[in-house]
Amino acid sequence: MIKLSEGGAYLLHGTEIVPDGAEAAAQIKSRTGREVSKEEAAKNTMAYGILQEHNTSGNMEKLKIKFDKLTSHDITFVGIIQTARASGLQKFPIPYVLTNCHNSLCAVGGTINEDDHMFGLTCAKKYGGVYVPPHQAVIHQYAREMLAGGGKMILGSDSHTRYGALGTMAMGEGGPELVKQLLSQTYDINMPGVVGVYLTGTPVKGVGPQDVALAIIGAVFGNGYVKNKVMEFVGPGVAALSADFRIGIDVMTTETTCLSSIWQTDDQIKDFYDIHGRVEEYKELNPGEVAYYDGMITVDLSKIRPMIAMPFHPSNTYTIDEVNDNLKDVLHDVEERAKVSLDGAVPYSLQDKVVDGRFMVDQGIIAGCAGGGFENICAAADILRGSYIGADGFTLSVYPASMPVYMELIKNGCAAAILETGAVLKTAFCGPCFGAGDTPANNAFSIRHSTRNFPNREGSKLQNGQISSVALMDARSIAATAANKGMLTPATQFDGEIGKYKYHFDANIYKNRVFDSKGVADESVEIQFGPNIKDWPAMGALPDNLVLRVVSEIHDPVTTTDELIPSGETSSYRSNPLGLAEFALSRKDPEYVGRAKDIQRAEKARMAGEHPCQAHPDVKPVMNVIKKTYADASHENTGFGSTIFAVKPGDGSAREQAASCQKVLGGWANIANEYATKRYRSNLINWGMLPFLIEEGELPFKNLDYLFFPNIRQAVEDKADVIKAYKVSVDEGTLTEFTLRLGELTDEERQIILKGCLINYNRVDA
Repeated sequence: MIKLSEGGAYLLHGTEIVPDGAEAAAQIKSRTGREVSKEEAAKNTMAYGILQEHNTSGNMEKLKIKFDKLTSHDITFVGIIQTARASGLQKFPIPYVLTNCHNSLCAVGGTINEDDHMFGLTCAKKYGGVYVPPHQAVIHQYAREMLAGGGKMILGSDSHTRYGALGTMAMGEGGPELVKQLLSQTYDINMPGVVGVYLTGTPVKGVGPQDVALAIIGAVFGNGYVKNKVMEFVGPGVAALSADFRIGIDVMTTETTCLSSIWQTDDQIKDFYDIHGRVEEYKELNPGEVAYYDGMITVDLSKIRPMIAMPFHPSNTYTIDEVNDNLKDVLHDVEERAKVSLDGAVPYSLQDKVVDGRFMVDQGIIAGCAGGGFENICAAADILRGSYIGADGFTLSVYPASMPVYMELIKNGCAAAILETGAVLKTAFCGPCFGAGDTPANNAFSIRHSTRNFPNREGSKLQNGQISSVALMDARSIAATAANKGMLTPATQFDGEIGKYKYHFDANIYKNRVFDSKGVADESVEIQFGPNIKDWPAMGALPDNLVLRVVSEIHDPVTTTDELIPSGETSSYRSNPLGLAEFALSRKDPEYVGRAKDIQRAEKARMAGEHPCQAHPDVKPVMNVIKKTYADASHENTGFGSTIFAVKPGDGSAREQAASCQKVLGGWANIANEYATKRYRSNLINWGMLPFLIEEGELPFKNLDYLFFPNIRQAVEDKADVIKAYKVSVDEGTLTEFTLRLGELTDEERQIILKGCLINYNRVDA
């Protein structure tokens, strides 16, 4: 079904794979009539060509990328624009689209969410942007319909910014990276590796894009095969997939931890642009005659079967048939994983979901950028047609990804077919994906064609004793399960017809509602603020030395951004840095906020010109131990704050608040064995936090220990990678030395850390 090459591979004429090795050069010469070096072939990927066109450094090993367009939604654009305003923003230098698809339910948080919307509208007018009102489209569907272009690059402040199927290389990053683009700065990365995804065959009836995506995620997430690389989709199987099908696979590449994605394009993609009135944006993309890839994933689409990602990660994958045939073993495995994911905080069992030997689910959701596409919902309608979901506990909600998609479902009768079953059709909204809509009952099991199924992401709260579960599935199998009133069913068991529907895009829906400045800024517009929209608090520069207290120690294999700062109800506070910070690690370590604020008292006193020991009693004995070895260390040159340790933090969302909440609570660093994603590490750096790495093994410190980092500012300035640190033992009066690494940092990143954060780095004083 899916095979991974052990090393690199060459692709010849787009159809023949030659493994890298001793015989590769001879095979390539015999098939092409000439010698082709690995270096030359590496430049023949589609990814290399697009990156080269957008690189401003003149050095393809050290990229400085300028994007063509930007996009954000309503729990990220306020902070981004506020940060850019503090640095003197006068006008959006490139097209910037502000969508409103996350905080759309304005009943949550009182006036807070609508205040953010009005902030966005007035900023779009003032700075020359595009404003998409609530319920019109989810961020990525609007980008597909109205922003994407062949050979272009788009940066979005949402991790699922993926438009590779349309020939657009897109990346999801934390807000500070968009701030840099708004200030005409660059996105700085080393040239990423490129991994080919070679598709063959044709999917069988009942298999959808989520099934293919989950199969790939299951094969590559755990081994890091594509981590921080570009996935390039090629091969004869691409032509067998519609544009919508490709889009559905592509959006889920984020869950592999890859950096971005790109697909070869053809007439089906040209038709997509034509349907949306933008055929001039189409560009045919193919790899060169001989292209070299750092790895090759071979996918036989004909062998993919309906998949399910069981709790609590998109990589925890099985075929639905495997689950049904091995219920006892699979459920036991999930329950064992839950002991780690949930830290034993609540009882967790799925045994009550087994009724007469079959697995029964409580809820189905088809929604958002992954599930809410036209073809997915049409297929679900055909499978559901003539069936009824019943009057018991099972519910089904369907969220079309945009109002134009919704309109076409009404016109072609699919909306009626869905509504007749007892299901509910709702407007474009990302809420079910992050816990702000359709939160299940306690102990309920929800199957969703959405993007993630992390613990509590659906809205349950461990601190309240509540837990529910999400499994990811394709819309087709969700519909088949709904037709069986909640009995887990693969869509391959459906023996009826799944039709092919022609899509007609109604451009007037956006013309009549979306504000588009056409890039013209109006400086006379006054920005409309709300009482919850707060400026960032003052943040100091990196001091000469640091004393940090470890205030949380997390040994889970992976820590998600949802665990660092929960989604759901906290989203209403994304425009309020201090208000949001109160929720930091609340679902993982409820003691974190109090501990971080406790040691932060010392730093606040120091920055106010007072002696830190007057604010915190621990400071004096800690400094007394330090001064035995470092006599020059004092409260004038030594900062105080907190750090956390996590094995592998940062999987999942691009949300910068996973880092900024730590920063505003006095965090100066993270210590990790590895960072799950580039974007989380970048968020730490942009908020002036040191992204320390420590070797796996027994830690030289534990939670609540004090750590001392002498001459840390000098070390950053000197580009030192190995950093000397000490555990401070007050009782023994000793310093115990250990070392960490900072990893590679660009000159700009070092300056951001030295200044204390990106805001300080760019700040324009009034």
